[in-house]
Amino acid sequence: MRSSIELAPESVFPFLGSADQNLRELEQLLDADIHVRGNSVTLTGKAADVALAERVIEQLVALTGRNRVVTPEAVRHTVSMLTEGSSESPAEVLSLDILSRRGKTIRPKTLNQKRYVDAIDANTIVFGIGPAGTGKTYLAMAKAVQALQSKQVNRIILTRPAVEAGERLGFLPGTLNEKIDPYLRPLYDALHDMMDPEAIPKLMAAGVIEVAPLAYMRGRAQPVFTNVLTPTGFRPIGELEVGDFVIGSNGRPTPVLGVYPQGPKEIYRVHTQDGASVLASSDHLWSVYTRSDRRRGKPARVLETKEMIGNLRAAHYHRYELPLLSEPVCFEPQPVPMDPYALGLLLGDGCTSGRTMPSFTTADGQPVTFPQDVMPGVTVRRRSSVDYVLNRTTAPGDVITLENPVPAVMRGLGLWGCKSETKFVPAVYLFNSSQVRLAVLQGLLDSDGGQVAQRDRTCRVQYTTTSAQLRDDVLFLVRSLGGIAYWRRRAAAGRLPGSVRGLHHRHDAYILDLRLPADVEPFRMARKLAKYRESGGGAPVRYIDRIEPAGTEEAVCIQVAAADSLYVTEDFLLTHNTLNDSFIILDEAQNTTAEQMKMFLTRLGFGSKIVVTGDVTQVDLPNGARSGLRAASEILTSIDDIHFATLTSSDVVRHRLVSDIVDAYERAEAERVTQVGPHYPGNRAQRRAASRGDRR
Repeated sequence: MRSSIELAPESVFPFLGSADQNLRELEQLLDADIHVRGNSVTLTGKAADVALAERVIEQLVALTGRNRVVTPEAVRHTVSMLTEGSSESPAEVLSLDILSRRGKTIRPKTLNQKRYVDAIDANTIVFGIGPAGTGKTYLAMAKAVQALQSKQVNRIILTRPAVEAGERLGFLPGTLNEKIDPYLRPLYDALHDMMDPEAIPKLMAAGVIEVAPLAYMRGRAQPVFTNVLTPTGFRPIGELEVGDFVIGSNGRPTPVLGVYPQGPKEIYRVHTQDGASVLASSDHLWSVYTRSDRRRGKPARVLETKEMIGNLRAAHYHRYELPLLSEPVCFEPQPVPMDPYALGLLLGDGCTSGRTMPSFTTADGQPVTFPQDVMPGVTVRRRSSVDYVLNRTTAPGDVITLENPVPAVMRGLGLWGCKSETKFVPAVYLFNSSQVRLAVLQGLLDSDGGQVAQRDRTCRVQYTTTSAQLRDDVLFLVRSLGGIAYWRRRAAAGRLPGSVRGLHHRHDAYILDLRLPADVEPFRMARKLAKYRESGGGAPVRYIDRIEPAGTEEAVCIQVAAADSLYVTEDFLLTHNTLNDSFIILDEAQNTTAEQMKMFLTRLGFGSKIVVTGDVTQVDLPNGARSGLRAASEILTSIDDIHFATLTSSDVVRHRLVSDIVDAYERAEAERVTQVGPHYPGNRAQRRAASRGDRR
């Protein structure tokens, strides 16, 4: 059969290539005879061979029409795609641009590579499995940089397992960076191909790009004894298990999806300007806002502890603002023996020392009627201009020896006999509904609190107590409602006597400054509430104030199911361990264990994408450990939004010999498996052991 194709004059040279190299490549790959005269290409041979040659030439000409340079490599890939019977146009495949920099364009060069790139766009988790040189990591890196530049993600995280040396990193000479750089060099090289080399160090310093071995990337942790808030109260994070619940940023329970022991970690204490603090590892994650973020309405950014050290101020302002609870913490409601507001009043101005009848002291007339309004069986009897006694309500014929309801309840709560310096809020009121907690706080503030109005500032509330435990309980109430609280101690020693009768101060006083959310009103007393509303109450803000080293501790990290990945830790600080809005690449994944792979995949946060690359024939794990990549390919294939892309020797884009080498090794391996049996070991250490056995 004979066929002729007329080319446009301007397409002849791009089609033939320099020194006719493309033509020679076609002659080697196609069975049809090809003759070129001017702009006419004549094909002769069998009908099927001529038809294939026509399609190849049409696709190559289409490439030249799209201003694409046709190379011998493009010729090989075009022939390969058409030989495989692909329905996709090679010209479209080879024209798909991912990223361009300084005249260099990165694009897929084979059909499988295009399918791999398309899968990254269409799925949250993609496994790229294939031999070396097939572009798995390079294309994934290009997609990551593209996603960062188009602001689809906020950061790129690149990681590899560091096991190839057969040694522990701690025994290698040099600094940590010098130890891990050889393992990460391929990632650095790919990154420098795609971004301005001068910008990369700045982005890495800012945490926008993170490159680390898998073992170091996983350690976003807190010490095992650090408290985390659960629906039943604070518990050490080391006691949590998968399926337990912790409190999220919306105040509601969220399940724990993963618990990962970390071993000894370098720990820092993170302090906020309101006196709160918590321990966390150097690479623990924090969701923070800057003043610019707030002004421009941007979402929170995620930074590691170590990224913020030495960078906590912008001029004279705090640089990083932490999020607060968006809603009060939702504890399970439970019955209480006394109205919570009445309890707050008694803790503030009541006398329950046990030496006399329960009494109440106030110079304000309004609260005097409240106890009898909310406490059945109690009557308020005035004893002086400021003193009132809480008597049991009696009627003619009642038994005189019946116990006063107030001492009975207070005795049951453990408060009867407490003096001002030993009072506290019982746990049944602290770990109760937000309505109960707010009522207790309102009672305390109506009796012993007051509003502090300042010009051009929202109103804060001040509260004073001589009880250290009551101070801590008020801090708990305020923070659990979404507010913040400062406190300071006024020492009794050296203070001048009080103005009333020259009384000397016997106990230290604790002064608390409170700020509550706008929708939480801290008073019921009309006089105080009116002034609070007039001054515009409610604008709590929490900033990171300082970060100090705290030694080394055994640590653990958890993953939670909350949409923003935040959970409440000590002092009601919000933090998280999950990677949100990130493009994460795990390279050389065949050298992860099954446990490491599970840990890595379950760290996926919202708005993130994961690409896992590896070659299951190149396992270097010691002691015959099973590859996590193999395990994942068996366990996760049926899950939606997880895609397994397979590349073969035909997708190798390095020197053409690499493809031949890969094929040769695959044939040799197939022959050896046939001789030894289907259960032949699957990693290098086992193959070497079996080989030694064969020689014996």
